[in-house]
Amino acid sequence: MEFRILGPLEVADGDSVLALAGAKQLALLAILLLNANQVVSADRLIDQLWGDDPPDSGATALQVRISKLRKALGPAGELLQTRAPGYVLRVEPAALDLHRFERLCAEAEGAEPAVAAARLRAALALWRGPALADLAYEEFARPAIGRLEELRLSAVEKRIDAELALGRHADLAGELEALAREHPLRERLRGQQMLALYRAGRQAEALEAYREAREALVDGLGIEPSPPLQELEQAILRQDPALDLQAAAPPERSILVAPFAGDAIRPLVALAAALARRPARELVVARALADGAGLGAATAELHTLREQLQADGVAARGAAFTSRAPGDDAVRMASELDCDLLLVDAPPGLLDDPQLAAVLRSAPCDVGVLAGGAADPGPVLVPFGGAPHDWCAIELGAWLAGSWEAPLRLAGPTATSGRDASRLLASASLAVQRALGVAAEPLLLEPGTQAMTRAAAAAAITIVGLSDRWRRDGVGPVRGALAASGRPTILVRRGLRPGGLAPRENLTRFTWSLAPSA
Repeated sequence: MEFRILGPLEVADGDSVLALAGAKQLALLAILLLNANQVVSADRLIDQLWGDDPPDSGATALQVRISKLRKALGPAGELLQTRAPGYVLRVEPAALDLHRFERLCAEAEGAEPAVAAARLRAALALWRGPALADLAYEEFARPAIGRLEELRLSAVEKRIDAELALGRHADLAGELEALAREHPLRERLRGQQMLALYRAGRQAEALEAYREAREALVDGLGIEPSPPLQELEQAILRQDPALDLQAAAPPERSILVAPFAGDAIRPLVALAAALARRPARELVVARALADGAGLGAATAELHTLREQLQADGVAARGAAFTSRAPGDDAVRMASELDCDLLLVDAPPGLLDDPQLAAVLRSAPCDVGVLAGGAADPGPVLVPFGGAPHDWCAIELGAWLAGSWEAPLRLAGPTATSGRDASRLLASASLAVQRALGVAAEPLLLEPGTQAMTRAAAAAAITIVGLSDRWRRDGVGPVRGALAASGRPTILVRRGLRPGGLAPRENLTRFTWSLAPSA
């Protein structure tokens, strides 16, 4: 069930929109959604629904309205619960468009301009018109509508700031002219309009925009423009070099994708892109070919991928080259780029393949080996036994689950000799919460291959650490079964460098781990 208030109020069940009858039913739902997951007292609901003319049987009338709303919501009616002194509507974060809007805006804060612009575009795309448009004349809704409109305008301004930083001033000039006319007293928009026009070589029009802003402020409010806007006018008059576009520095840290097989590029890049968005990383794709015959086509594909990634807010580079030892070249590039993570695809022979063995043996960073193809966002399963590579798998799992906003499940065995793995899983969960802010769900399984593969079938992807003795013992029966299951699975080997979620202050350390003893 999806609730939408950024536009006319709607409740969607899949592709269909539920029919909600009557202004009072819409108003009741709107009040509960504006206070989602918070108890709203019966007195407050009665006051906001009926104002100065409440019915004689106020509490009974409200109970009737609540009952009708539960029925209208169908199976989702159970989300509307009675809690003293009133009622609460339980809504998951992804089920309300306002919550998704706020999350995307929060992700844009402090992000690189490309990431911020992409997040804010996605946030603004959730709007289907004025918020709560069908309740615009209800007294209770007016303050909320004003607050939501202010949030939208603030997101628009932040998105424009990010796009100005990306050099899109020429494309923004027309939009900013329309916004400035719609909101003539909003000085931030006027300043953005002036800067966009100036950078587009339209200095006279930038100064005219300032004069229009001053006239609107003096005539409308009797005040002069603020000092920042006056200073911007003076900077334009003297053609201050500080107004010119400053080249944005790429992210300091990176993820390397180095597929052995050409058809593995897109599944690997999709995973890497999810990781590169939060926290911001540069994504580098290296395509090694056996000979030069396909260099042109491979380079063109990488160029298309790069454009798609950058349009989605991910800083990216790519290169194709010939190589007789792609594993060794992947290790070399990971060292030169100071990567947090190297992602490769699983060759048919797994550890028997000499190129994969070279990567696992020598790469300085964490290595993830993807088997089973593309993974869609969903629950992330991490089998955990407490070994160093298991901690690395948890780190990668928490990183991906956080980016996907999906559950992280830590799996361990049920009791085999009087004690199950729940204490170990609890310790790991606490470490993940402390270091990464991601909650993990414990999952106790019967020992052996069958239970683990069944659990993997219920997850979007399984991330499992290699054994410390992988060179001697191979992947082992459970890991081998997971890799051969056809379900997306990442085999992880821990590197010597700090991992992708290591705090910045730990980057000078040679090793870093989530493990409490590290």
